[in-house]
Amino acid sequence: MARIDHLECTKCGASIDAARPQTVCPKDGGVLYVRYKLSALKSSFKPASLVGRAPTLWRYAEVLPEVEPVSLGEGFTPVLPSREFPSVYIKDEGMNPTGSFKARGMSVAVAMAKSYGLKKLATPSAGNAGSALAAYAAAAGIEAHIFMPKDVPLANRVECEMYGANVTLVDGLISDCARMVAERKDREGWFDVSTLKEPFRVEGKKTMGYEVAEQLGWRMPQGIIYPTGGGVGLLGMWKAFEEMQDLGWIGAERPQMIAVQAAGCAPIAKAWDDAKPAAEFWPNAATQAAGLRVPKPYGDYLILDILKKSGGVALTVTDDEIMDAVRQWARVEGVFAAPEGAAALAAYRKLRDSTFFGSDDKVVLFNTGSGLKYLDVIESQKKIEQQFAPASRQIGGIIGPY
Repeated sequence: MARIDHLECTKCGASIDAARPQTVCPKDGGVLYVRYKLSALKSSFKPASLVGRAPTLWRYAEVLPEVEPVSLGEGFTPVLPSREFPSVYIKDEGMNPTGSFKARGMSVAVAMAKSYGLKKLATPSAGNAGSALAAYAAAAGIEAHIFMPKDVPLANRVECEMYGANVTLVDGLISDCARMVAERKDREGWFDVSTLKEPFRVEGKKTMGYEVAEQLGWRMPQGIIYPTGGGVGLLGMWKAFEEMQDLGWIGAERPQMIAVQAAGCAPIAKAWDDAKPAAEFWPNAATQAAGLRVPKPYGDYLILDILKKSGGVALTVTDDEIMDAVRQWARVEGVFAAPEGAAALAAYRKLRDSTFFGSDDKVVLFNTGSGLKYLDVIESQKKIEQQFAPASRQIGGIIGPY
């Protein structure tokens, strides 16, 4: 781990040794960021260094932990120019292993866990993080213990079981799953790789920021719209932009960072509207976009600070708007997006209507996962729409077109 200088608390600034496994800051529970000796890299690691490297996140090895990768080919997902909006690009994270951006974080976190000699990893998950942990733990020969809400999309549960993970279904939300992991981890000998409870999932997610810059010719877009549950991807990209500036790859310019949440679970959007530095727990969280059903993100204070610094905003979209966006992207773009990802399109529509973004502003929308992971959710919504559709739309008992 020669390239890692130390771990830094994002609250108090404490410097912590990375030579052994760490979770959060022991002083104040702050999220830990990995800090590298970037000054030593500046003269030798340049954008030209990337030419010819494998199209995975590990192409940015100099700004990742110096460990043997546990890789399934994650990263360097396509940036697709939109057919509907000429200035918009779709970053399709559904092309990752296990069908979502969660593969990035788990690739690096599991690689680090293996290098530390950890044998048992545990996490709460709304679905895709569990699938990713199960896959990468299997590849690394490490036990995975995953706690999921019982209404998790079927594909996620089946994936975890097929990868050999130990799956516990919980009658509750991801917050209830997190509580169970916290209560049992010491007794069971698990290392907790929950969102922002260890420092290396951020490192995998930050590569999305490096990729956006590289794929757009090292020019920042005007905005990035990111579906925000735990918000690790948003935090990671912001960290990547800071690192790239330190390396001399980009200047001080930054995209306006946009956090989109579901109306039925919007703690970040509410805190933003109320001008608060942290979010409150969202009661009775409910949305069909399972990955957005996070009642209180652990890194809420970091997300809100980034929105402020970037001139961004947090906003909500309804489940109906999300499902309409799923259909729109599929039919117009040929992208079958997860509901969470389609929320980015729904948000962009609102921001265009309000003139927050103009037609010429270059904006990147993140589809965080594949719609194939949500077939049961989408089919269920389709049946509900059929039940309440006007009779004039029905042909032979079948709604047309869907």
